[in-house]
Amino acid sequence: MNEYDQHHIQQGEDQRQFNPNQFLGSFFQGMMPWNQPGGFPGPPWAGGSPGGGFPGQPGGGFTGGPPSSPPPGITPEQPQFQALAVDPGAIRGCLYRFTFVWLRRSSFWFYPVFVGRESVAGYRWNGRRWVYFGIDLDRIQSFQCF
Repeated sequence: MNEYDQHHIQQGEDQRQFNPNQFLGSFFQGMMPWNQPGGFPGPPWAGGSPGGGFPGQPGGGFTGGPPSSPPPGITPEQPQFQALAVDPGAIRGCLYRFTFVWLRRSSFWFYPVFVGRESVAGYRWNGRRWVYFGIDLDRIQSFQCF
């Protein structure tokens, strides 16, 4: 401890340390979609939303977790049409549904729980379990929900 610190402690001044999480939390407070009216109901790591169940169920909303079962055991055929970028309104209809996604070099089962202006987030099936995942909409060539 240097003389400056000792002086301030002796003077009874409040000693506060910089907490980057607290700083970033307050900095982004108004920018996160779950902090906006009508925005995403909450990140999955924070326990979901006030809504409760899935849309269409009583108390519809985000439950905060992946599906309880694996995706369908099929691999659908990729549509001939491929967009330059996926429109958020188009993929929004796939929320909380098993969705097969094609990228340029890969494809996978996905369970979307949030659609933003430029990205989508949800759970990606890795062959054994669901893993939380997000991707920019302009990287998706096509998709099909079930």
